[in-house]
Amino acid sequence: MKGLRAVVVCLVVASTAVMPPVAATAGTPAAPVAPSWSVLPVPPAAAPPVTVSDLAARGPDEAWATGYERTDDGMRPLLYRWDGAEWSRDASFPGAGEPGRLGRAQFVGEEVWIFHNRAGEGEILRRTAGGWSAVPLPRTLWTYQDFTAVPGGAWVVGEDETGLKVLHHDGSGWTEQSTPDGVGYLMGITARTAADAWAWADTATGAAILRWDGTAWRDAKVPLPPDGGVDAILLEPSGRVTIGGSRYEDGAPRPYLTTRNGHAWRTTHPALGATHIKDMVRGPDGALWLPVVSDRAFRSKYARVDGPRATFSYGPERTNAIEVAPHALTRAGSSLMSFGTVEIYGSKPNLTSERLGGRS
Repeated sequence: MKGLRAVVVCLVVASTAVMPPVAATAGTPAAPVAPSWSVLPVPPAAAPPVTVSDLAARGPDEAWATGYERTDDGMRPLLYRWDGAEWSRDASFPGAGEPGRLGRAQFVGEEVWIFHNRAGEGEILRRTAGGWSAVPLPRTLWTYQDFTAVPGGAWVVGEDETGLKVLHHDGSGWTEQSTPDGVGYLMGITARTAADAWAWADTATGAAILRWDGTAWRDAKVPLPPDGGVDAILLEPSGRVTIGGSRYEDGAPRPYLTTRNGHAWRTTHPALGATHIKDMVRGPDGALWLPVVSDRAFRSKYARVDGPRATFSYGPERTNAIEVAPHALTRAGSSLMSFGTVEIYGSKPNLTSERLGGRS
């Protein structure tokens, strides 16, 4: 009898497991549906392949994406605007039809600032309610590595024939800033305020983090992993700093995150696979989100890092795609938005955008 009872119980459990979920009855709220990624159509560039530089959003109704396309005459700048309903190409800025490329985009108060390499000459594009204008750099550099801007301060880093250059704009004019001895190259820069900027540098002893305190650039003494490179720094209003990079192990990159939330630094190695950290953003859910290399050629892939744990989500399936690559990621209100490229079999990579969550 006990054996028969056990069999009956097992059959009941098994049949329950395969039954479809029962619809919510009146007065019983349905279980919440997790948001999923959706495609936001982007007008294609005229001359693929294209390169995406940056994506910045002020909220659900305004975002800007930058990059460049490759024409027979060289690189041409690309600028796209999201108005809350659709992406459109903007060609109204100075030099839009000339050789060049667009880099980092930043919101500075009510304005949009974008770095513009205009046929080798550097300038800052500024968009106000009255339209676009350009702020030329005080000198021409061989390379323009990065740019950042906040109210009251902007920086351009690069090199010329005399070496490393840090150009600083204080709202009224340009000056050159010096860096600590032993710094050979600045790979990137970002800022939280005019008196709190961070840069990642290449030095004689490896990668290092520098910090501007309103008076001078100093070594921030961040304990980076040995032989690790730095790819990005995320500064948050709360004071939290997250540094993303990787080090090579057995011929493949192993990503790491070094975070300071208070006074102590902590390094973790989330299981992100063999990927470089292109971009990272704090999502509406409080977790860290990153675009990563996908193991499915026809779908994009994103990592959600919460403490030491990493989980993943995929974008929509793209017919005949051989690579879907989100290059930049940003928060847009209560949603996340990406901008990147999609390569369809038989064609060159062109532009694409995706969003996690709806418009709110």
